[in-house]
Amino acid sequence: MSTRIATRIDGAVAWLKLDGADRLNAIGTQTYTDLAAAIRTLESQTSVRAVIVHGSGRAFCAGADIAEIQTFSGRNDFTAFLRGFTDALDVLVASPLPVIAAIHGSTLGGGLELAMACDLRVATPDATLGLPEAKLGVLPGAGGTQRLPRLIPVGVAAEMLMLGNFIDGERAHALGLVNRLSRADTLLETAGGIAAQLATGAARVASVTKSLLLQTAQLSTAEGIQCERDAVADLFATADGREGFRAFTERRSPTFDTS
Repeated sequence: MSTRIATRIDGAVAWLKLDGADRLNAIGTQTYTDLAAAIRTLESQTSVRAVIVHGSGRAFCAGADIAEIQTFSGRNDFTAFLRGFTDALDVLVASPLPVIAAIHGSTLGGGLELAMACDLRVATPDATLGLPEAKLGVLPGAGGTQRLPRLIPVGVAAEMLMLGNFIDGERAHALGLVNRLSRADTLLETAGGIAAQLATGAARVASVTKSLLLQTAQLSTAEGIQCERDAVADLFATADGREGFRAFTERRSPTFDTS
């Protein structure tokens, strides 16, 4: 049975749980379809300001659903699976909502690709992260070869891709793949704290940050700075932007619109 997505909303934070602990939360067609649909639904709920993706049981996600892949008759079926998976991850990347991955246990293959499509990552020191596809005679096909070298040094990414070797959460944090480390018993609390900070900040800052990073990834520095100037000027003109500057001059904490 495919890993399903369980959705829970707590105030301004939405929690998306990969609910397939008996199969280490393997990602199949139904899983990534449900995940994309859940993100789109959350985008329509104005009360939701941040999203946390986490796994049930002893893993974040051990990868793509091998049982489903073994039913494919050939290249075309596998291509369709990869296209659907990458399209679903693009929904997370393009969403105006900031998405945090709370990583524990095995985070491999498609599981790491999912985590890398999130905006921020929190992990336990002993989490296992890697793209083991080389050991199967292939490479990651849902953005792994593209996102990994944009997050860590290219040489380290090349080694992980060519050899399929794993790193632990502590090493991932040192490389910049993981933003913060947390004990297993406080992992969700740590992720929740980041989400709460995002939820109480100026509403458009996170979404504009995501948009700017995507929009300027292939631009020159000068072109990117022009985009930055326009975006910052737009933010300054919002009620939250004006409130932020006013609060600074009045030496108080800003009161941003959380409606």
